[in-house]
Amino acid sequence: MVFKKKDKFNTLLSNISVNLKDSAIYFADYKINNVSDLKTFSKTMKDYETKGDSYVHEVIKELNNAFITPIEREDILHLAMSMDDVLDGFEECADLFEMYSMTQADDFMLKFVDAIKNCAIEIEKCVELLSTKKLLQIREHAIKIKDYESKCDGVRRQSIKHLFATEKDPIRIIQYKEIYETLEEIADSCQNVANTLETIIMKNA
Repeated sequence: MVFKKKDKFNTLLSNISVNLKDSAIYFADYKINNVSDLKTFSKTMKDYETKGDSYVHEVIKELNNAFITPIEREDILHLAMSMDDVLDGFEECADLFEMYSMTQADDFMLKFVDAIKNCAIEIEKCVELLSTKKLLQIREHAIKIKDYESKCDGVRRQSIKHLFATEKDPIRIIQYKEIYETLEEIADSCQNVANTLETIIMKNA
């Protein structure tokens, strides 16, 4: 049996998706006990984001040099950039935790993070299916991503309502609200990846 070598764009997109999944798992599972842990957390998320940027730059360089691409250039670039937006959101959120010296995530944050981690796992599965041209199988994973994003919409509404009902310190309200909204934006970015994947299916299946 001859195994076909992966196309370089599939390899690069796969690298981006694996790095995104790894960063999401780290983001969700890292235990913060004190302020120095926050520095480690923020720095590690920055490292993941920098690695992701280098992969995106490689995609752009290869697109400029390539004569033929496995799918449309715009779709390759859009998929790479939309995955990178998720990673940028993780880095931004980790920075907020450090900036506000927030060593304790509440239940709402944990629900957000769990859903977003699951989105990243589904994204990695989608990109793997794309590289093996199993396009129609991508759809079920794209739907799961949208379901997780929809759950995050609900968590955001609950979190803001609870925050204004229970928190009296205006500074804390601003800090928590910003983190909730940043987490919701990460979920929105995951949905954008799913939308991009569905466009690719529509054009190529």
